[in-house]
Amino acid sequence: KNEQKRRAKQEAAAKAKAEKAAAKAAADAAEPSKPKAAAAAAAGDEEEEEEEDAGKYFESRLAYVNGIKAAGGNAYPHKFHTSMQIPTYVAKYAEAVAPGAFAEETGVALAGRVLSKRSGGRGLVFLDLVGEGAKVQVFADASKFPEWEGLDKEARNAKFIALMTTLKRGDVIGVTGTPGKTRRGELSLFPSSMLLLTPCLHMLPKSAPGRPALVDKEIRYRQRYLDLMVNPATRHNFITRTKIVNFVRRFLDMHGFLEVETPMMNAIPGGATARPFITKHNELNLDMYMRIAPELYLKMLIVGGLDRVYEIGRLFRNEGMDLTHNPEFTTCEFYWAYQDYNDLIKFTEEMLSQMVLNICGSYKIKLHPEPKDGQEPKVLEIDFTPPFARISMISGLEDKLGEKMPMPLEGDEANAWLLQQCKKHNVECKPPHTTARLLDKLVGEFLESQCLNPTFICDHPKIMSPLAKDHRDLPGLTERFELFANYHEMCNAYTELNDPVEQRARFASQAKDKAAGDDEAMFVDEGFVTALEYGLPPTAGWGMGIDRLTMLLTDNESIKEVLLFPAMRPVGMPADQSVGCL
Repeated sequence: KNEQKRRAKQEAAAKAKAEKAAAKAAADAAEPSKPKAAAAAAAGDEEEEEEEDAGKYFESRLAYVNGIKAAGGNAYPHKFHTSMQIPTYVAKYAEAVAPGAFAEETGVALAGRVLSKRSGGRGLVFLDLVGEGAKVQVFADASKFPEWEGLDKEARNAKFIALMTTLKRGDVIGVTGTPGKTRRGELSLFPSSMLLLTPCLHMLPKSAPGRPALVDKEIRYRQRYLDLMVNPATRHNFITRTKIVNFVRRFLDMHGFLEVETPMMNAIPGGATARPFITKHNELNLDMYMRIAPELYLKMLIVGGLDRVYEIGRLFRNEGMDLTHNPEFTTCEFYWAYQDYNDLIKFTEEMLSQMVLNICGSYKIKLHPEPKDGQEPKVLEIDFTPPFARISMISGLEDKLGEKMPMPLEGDEANAWLLQQCKKHNVECKPPHTTARLLDKLVGEFLESQCLNPTFICDHPKIMSPLAKDHRDLPGLTERFELFANYHEMCNAYTELNDPVEQRARFASQAKDKAAGDDEAMFVDEGFVTALEYGLPPTAGWGMGIDRLTMLLTDNESIKEVLLFPAMRPVGMPADQSVGCL
């Protein structure tokens, strides 16, 4: 509301100044010898100066736009015909035109945003026009505009200065002219006409040597459009994200998988151990849960005879927010009949190694983590050359702890032993102290912390894996793996449990944990058990988080850097009401 009042006040003040601003612009055009115009004309190849006060800048620009409207003009044209996009222009003319020469084509029209504006002396202005990740210089020369051919030099320059005065950094403009290069060899467009298409009312941030134009994370995350506008690295992050999604989709399609869509709202939140978001279905007067995983629906499709299915989509988990977690995130899950987790290990190695090679140009990628206080910057290298390392969870943890774990894990002795190990090694585990939670904390401390390069942690206990099939050789364990890289989970997969009696018993065990206070434990889903009673073939299932993989391949430590619009606390909310959130 305060923001709306502020804008209304600014617009009212700007409207009152509209005619005055229009008259001033006309006067400036008629009298180019005024100090300000003369200074701009004589500035040499220097960046155009802007009003330092952002509020005054906004009022000035809004007054200019209102002046155009008051005079019967259109500050926001409906259409501008372009000959090509800027990347196409660069690709077509970068090598085809020699320094100091022009292309044969004339009347080439480009549109884009003005990222910088420099004066080159009276009658010359240089603009950097950007669009679709590419940049081209606009070499504006007053003597090259046909509409002013009949005017003497002073009158022509006056018209030129009046036009250039209306174009600011951030404006979207259309330019028509002749492709060419300067004598220094810079690809340019030499305009014969220029048109303001959309004025930018706010002052853009400027970049300093060696620094991005916009570094404030609060602004970057809340105003992602501004971040994309001025920081090329941000654009690169999201292009890479799209390449990852496209690669996964093509890879699965080539292996005969069918992409499907499953419900986003469920009566029972199943398929994962997580705390769900609750919403309301008004027509049915029913509480619904935003999905925490599509797993159960996808396995129902396997029961129905769709032997290879996958889904790429959003999941919602009402849990903490930190550098690697966001309440909504993107995953890919697939299910493959007549395969097991051994097949999926090989399939995962093939998919990810080929993806990294395809997108990054090498199996090896370099990360540059932010150094902690007092530490020297370091570079980490992660090698995706297959095969990846493997660690069996229980035996690996026993090796690290130097003790044998009591069996069975479902017993009170095992729970007490794990709790004692957490205390002994100062591993924090908040209540409830279920065996699954204690194991998860110890594995994170002693095994996941060793997984810089891609590593499979395999053979999870049944107590941690309510949907995975019993291990055929290791009693009490399951045929499951999680892939870790850079110490974070990337994938989770297992041979699927397809015994309906065993599945109902596992659900009952989860319900016991939920009753003990574990709000991430699974609900009992009788509809899914009924589907299993019709017969789920031997099946392997796999899930991967798109966000964390994008973090890895773009050298980012925060998930917010790879989400276009990450979850943020409301402006004005005290920080202690939104722990872990900016």
